[in-house]
Formats: sequence, C-alpha cells, structure tokens
Amino acid sequence: MLHFLGQLYGPFFDLHNWETVITSGNDWLIIFSLVLIECLLSVDNAVVLAAQTQSLPTREQQEKSLFYGIWGAYLFRFIIIGLGTYLINFWEIKVIGALYLVFLVFQYFSKTRVKHTRKLVKDKKRRFLPLFWSVVMQIEMMDIIFSVDSVLASLAISNNPVIVLIGGLIGILAMRGVAEVIMKLMRRIPELEPMAYILIGIIALKLFVSIPAINIEIPATLFGIVVLGAIVITLLIHVIRKRRQPQTKTEKVTEKPSKSTES
Repeated sequence: MLHFLGQLYGPFFDLHNWETVITSGNDWLIIFSLVLIECLLSVDNAVVLAAQTQSLPTREQQEKSLFYGIWGAYLFRFIIIGLGTYLINFWEIKVIGALYLVFLVFQYFSKTRVKHTRKLVKDKKRRFLPLFWSVVMQIEMMDIIFSVDSVLASLAISNNPVIVLIGGLIGILAMRGVAEVIMKLMRRIPELEPMAYILIGIIALKLFVSIPAINIEIPATLFGIVVLGAIVITLLIHVIRKRRQPQTKTEKVTEKPSKSTES
C-alpha cells in the first residue's frame, strides 16, 4: 500500500522535478495553457460559488467560507492529480476521458451546460449542519464536480503531475481572486468561451490518438503554441466583428428612410 502511494504521490516530492519545471520555459508555456483553460472552464464554478456564499449573513462569513473552500480545493486537486496520473496510463481511461471531453463540448454548444449550472445554483438540499459549514461543504462539492473536467483536460495536455498541480493551483487562485475580471473580460470578448471548448475538443483528440492502437503523441509544448495561436485568432475575430458592427448598424439606419419614401 505504501509503495503504491509512493508511486502516486512521489513525483510531487521530487525536488529535481520541481527544479526542472520551474526553470523550463517550455513547461511554463504549458502551465500558462493549463491556467487559461482552468479559468475559462471555471467561470460557471465562480458563479455557483458566489451564489452559494450569498446565503451567509455577513461578508466576513462569506470570505471565510471561500477561504476554507480554496484550501479544500487545493487538497482535492493534490489527491485527484495523483490518482489521475496513474489512471491516465490505461488506454481504457484515455478513451473514456476523451469521450467525456467530447461530451462537454457537445454540452456547451447545445447550451445544456448552462442549464445544469443554473440548476446547481437553485437546488436547495436539507441541511444537517450549521449554515456556515453547510455552505463550506457545498463549495467543496461544487469544486469536486467542476474540477473533474479541468483535471482531466490538464492530464491530457501533460502527464507531469508537478506541471498539472502548478497549473491547477494558479488557476484556482486566479478564479477566486479575479473571477469578476474574467467574467467581465468574457462578456466583452464573448468569442473566448467557444474558443475554450474548441480547445477542449482538440485536447480530446490529443488524448484519444495517444492510445496504443493509434500511438500518436502530440507534444505538450506544441499544444501550448496552439493555445497562443487560438488566443491571437480569437482576438482577431473579435476585432473584425467589432469593426463590422457599426457598418451593419449604419446600413440598417439608411435602409429605413428609403422604405418610407417608397411607401
């Protein structure tokens, strides 16, 4: 049992592994990709957490519940990444994981993910704990539910648990600290969200083609470059759409008088 636990969590305590990751520019490019995907995928998580904390009477309790929640999220990430790095070596898990990620993409573009998120906010279960600890437990449960897809996506990008852990921890901290900023940014640039799910589709493909029957390994660094390219293309699409909007508005305005004169 101890040997098995050592296999799962030993890499987290390998100082040489940490030193290699921290001093590698390629690894930080991968970590940036993981943080970006974590933030974009977890916007609905931030909405749910904000809704849950509103049931607490004071701002102090709301902030305290989020503080406990973030440490619980860190602990869960550590546990699930260790298990994930072991399970992801089985090709059956890769196939299931790829199909799950494809399902997430389908769920997003069919808008059922949004409905599911709203349902989670509205669902009120009977409480067996004081209000504060009940909210903390709900936050932990939501973290577990929402982080499964981001952990799976992260492990599909990189099989180094230290890289995945750093990306996950920074992503969680970023979401809790700048959730409102990210949500405002995504409202101003709505193309970011579909871009994130297109990337999830690419990750699903990356995971599927790595099974032994196909045995095509797409380097994590190449995926990091793809992410940067996707951001640039998304911003270009946003700028082009913005420039076209005033033209369409002026065309509609000029069309109206001509119709009235004809009548």
